[in-house]
Amino acid sequence: MSIPELKESLIRNRATDKVFQRGEQYYHSGAVLKAYSRGNTIQATVEGNEVEPYRVNLQIDKAGIKQANCTCAYSSEGWCEHIVATALLCLRQPETIEERPSLEQLLDQLNFLQTQGLIQELVAMQPELIDDIDDIVSQISQPTLQPVTKAKKAKRQTSVDPQPYRSQVQSLMGNALHYWEEGWDSDPIAEELPDIVEQAKAFIEQGDGNSALVILEAITQACAEDWDEIVEYGGDSDYLMSLLDPMWAEAILSAEFQPGEEVDLQVNLENWQDRLGGTFDLSSAALRQGWDDLVLQGESIDSWQDNPPDEPEQLTRIRLCILERQQRYEEYLNLARAEAILPEYLTMLIRLGQIQEVMAQKNRLTCTEQALEVAQALREKEAIPEALEIAQYGLTLPESIPSYYLNMPNLSQYQPLGIHRYQLADWTSNLAEGLGEQKAALAARIEAFKARPSFPDYQKVNHLAGENWLTLQGDLLEYLRQCDSWIAQDAQVNIFLHEDLIDDAIAVLGSYGSHSLEHRVMDAAISYRPEWVIEKALHHAESIMNRGKAKAYDEAVEWLRKARAAYLQSGKQSEWSSYRTQLMKTHARKYKLMGLLKPLN
Repeated sequence: MSIPELKESLIRNRATDKVFQRGEQYYHSGAVLKAYSRGNTIQATVEGNEVEPYRVNLQIDKAGIKQANCTCAYSSEGWCEHIVATALLCLRQPETIEERPSLEQLLDQLNFLQTQGLIQELVAMQPELIDDIDDIVSQISQPTLQPVTKAKKAKRQTSVDPQPYRSQVQSLMGNALHYWEEGWDSDPIAEELPDIVEQAKAFIEQGDGNSALVILEAITQACAEDWDEIVEYGGDSDYLMSLLDPMWAEAILSAEFQPGEEVDLQVNLENWQDRLGGTFDLSSAALRQGWDDLVLQGESIDSWQDNPPDEPEQLTRIRLCILERQQRYEEYLNLARAEAILPEYLTMLIRLGQIQEVMAQKNRLTCTEQALEVAQALREKEAIPEALEIAQYGLTLPESIPSYYLNMPNLSQYQPLGIHRYQLADWTSNLAEGLGEQKAALAARIEAFKARPSFPDYQKVNHLAGENWLTLQGDLLEYLRQCDSWIAQDAQVNIFLHEDLIDDAIAVLGSYGSHSLEHRVMDAAISYRPEWVIEKALHHAESIMNRGKAKAYDEAVEWLRKARAAYLQSGKQSEWSSYRTQLMKTHARKYKLMGLLKPLN
């Protein structure tokens, strides 16, 4: 496809100001050595700080750049400078980007025998590709929605030796006891046991649940041997069970049992949970339910028959994970629908191309997080107008309540933190602006600002508002004045100082402003409200000096410099001199402080 018309404002939105400036320098210096497009992908090599240039990959659609990656080590906020430089090249010099055939176009040039030869040559170069090819051929040789079938399970034949896993855990438990007996604060169990347990996951993902069971049995038995002693030193049974129980459940649902083995395993689980002081709730439920469930066939019945686990949704998600891995999509949809696991249900419909069905069910979305997940899946499927519609609908929904708030005596105490609403609004605004939907982009950007006020979003609203900015500016400033949250304090100060609203900036600080913000407001207020600066600065300085904490004297002197500047600005040189003289008398025996005060004449 041709490169869509990009917007510089969207590129700026994806990077910090400093990174954008560096990216622009890279662009002007010709650091983008080579760039070409293949279908929906733009690839470039960009010079950087390493000998070898970095490789940038941009995924594009008609709304602009939907995904960007670079091989550099940048891991901070937004895009790196190499991505910015490549995006600027696409914006300003699209004619320099060489258009090359997409993979589909390349393959269309080959006949059947040539295609076979190409694949054989690639496998000869990279033998591990044969397994990926095997998986893909299995997928495309079956219908999109497979008929309901029993779970694909391997025979219970395994060559996995449990002893290495048992030895690892026994050694870990011994080390933990030694550390705690010596009074160390570190927790080797929390640091190392997850990696050992995760080794069972690799077998599960390969469809070998039986080998995973062997590994988990060795791990669990080794934990149980010395757990009584571990608990005496603070071992956390709840943590251990939260680690083992879900993995056991997934292994059970991925394994093949011979007659009587399920009963034996249930007995073992009950013995272990007695010794470990917890419950294998999910694992026991997985053993009871297995895959003989009419819900998987689309029937509306109670899956749990009045005996659900404590966390039924967690077990359902484990089952969905297995069904997806085994490409049993019809059963996946039946289970997700029956258990009301909505985002997974809708995103699977999207993957299967059932876009209209998804749009018909958008009213089932209940929170902003769900809407963002579904909208992103729609864009990935290139259903871009539908993605925008879902995202806009999501902005009418509330945020979900975090689990740590559920124990509040009164949920009315809950105040949304705004991060999920901000993520959705930011994503929606960028998508709409890329599509040229300025009104929608502006509305979403205002929502983003209200969810998480910031100076960059204030500027983005200004950019999108155009001639309506003055009206909107007043509304945003009034909204900021009404905000009473420490989360918004930095944005309030930045914006009020930018607009020369010194009194508003002072009011924001109240009684809990950070010292860094106070310094910034004082610098701006020295000529406008010198009396406030003097009062505030002297209060901080005297508090430090009176405590006699020598390490903090430098900080005290910084406050005094602010006060001195305000005295001089007010034409009160003599009052400052008198105050300084009194300080020198009061703290004469604090020699370090005296040395710092002398230059403040």
